Amino acid sequence: MGMSKILGIGNSLVDMMIRIPDETYLTKFNLPKGSMNLVDSKLSSAILSETKQYISQKSAGGSAANTVCGLAQLGVKTAFIGKIGKDETGAFFKSDLIANGVDEKLFYSRDSESGRVAALITPDSERTFATYLGASVELCAEDLKIDLFQGYDICYIEGYLVQNHKLIETACKLAADAGCEVCIDLASYNVVNENKKFIEEIIEKYINIIFANEEESKSITGEDPEKALHILGELVDIAIVKIGKKGSMVKKGNDIFKAGVRKANAIDTTGAGDLFASGFLYGYINNYPFEKCAELGSITSGYVVETLGAKMSGETWTNIKNDIAKI
Repeated sequence: MGMSKILGIGNSLVDMMIRIPDETYLTKFNLPKGSMNLVDSKLSSAILSETKQYISQKSAGGSAANTVCGLAQLGVKTAFIGKIGKDETGAFFKSDLIANGVDEKLFYSRDSESGRVAALITPDSERTFATYLGASVELCAEDLKIDLFQGYDICYIEGYLVQNHKLIETACKLAADAGCEVCIDLASYNVVNENKKFIEEIIEKYINIIFANEEESKSITGEDPEKALHILGELVDIAIVKIGKKGSMVKKGNDIFKAGVRKANAIDTTGAGDLFASGFLYGYINNYPFEKCAELGSITSGYVVETLGAKMSGETWTNIKNDIAKI
């Protein structure tokens, strides 16, 4: 395939990493420790303004955005479709994508603020999320036209979008019509549970490559990872099931490939699945054998768990590239 181009579509969220000294703020804002909470604009603003002295970093986030940013760091031509507000947060999201070497194909909301995530990190490294989706969930089927997809080899769709059936269906159809391989990461088992029948139809009709973790593969097939891999592998060209510390398994046709995980000193699991996809797809478009693709996924995800948030330093990317060169 050579210089393949990969297009991502997903929620445009700015991640704010906030190291709080204790659990006072969690109690105050009624956020159960370790949970992911959807909040409105008002609560999001209150949390951010009260903890602003602790904000340690911010970066363009959202699952698919993390994946294409990772691919861009590895030298792949990428683009991202999403929706932002006309505000400072949206302007930051856009500039961060561009700084990461990703072509932006962003739409603007008329009146919503940009989506943002307050990731409150207690001293024990546990993360509690307050997520305001804002403009990001207003991306709609009507925004999409085939020319957005033309010239790309793979369209990578974030599973969190499946709540909007019309958007996903339209994206899959346009991507397929534009000659892309369509790839989805199932994102979260509760999203799968709520949209199971729809996801099954989409997988069968459009998806070429699927990424799922143990929980997600169980919620879609009702089976343990081995069996789930077989079932998913019948429906798509390439199925990837990630089994935590045991690594990952890939099914292509009748063949099964396995890879272990990279030994890592994990401090924060944000972005592990997203960066696994970056490594795997990098291997795939460069014609690596499938067990090597899975191994590349283990490398990129293994480094990201050692970093706060889903963005890694230039130095870390140099180490990743050195590890990839050894494969």
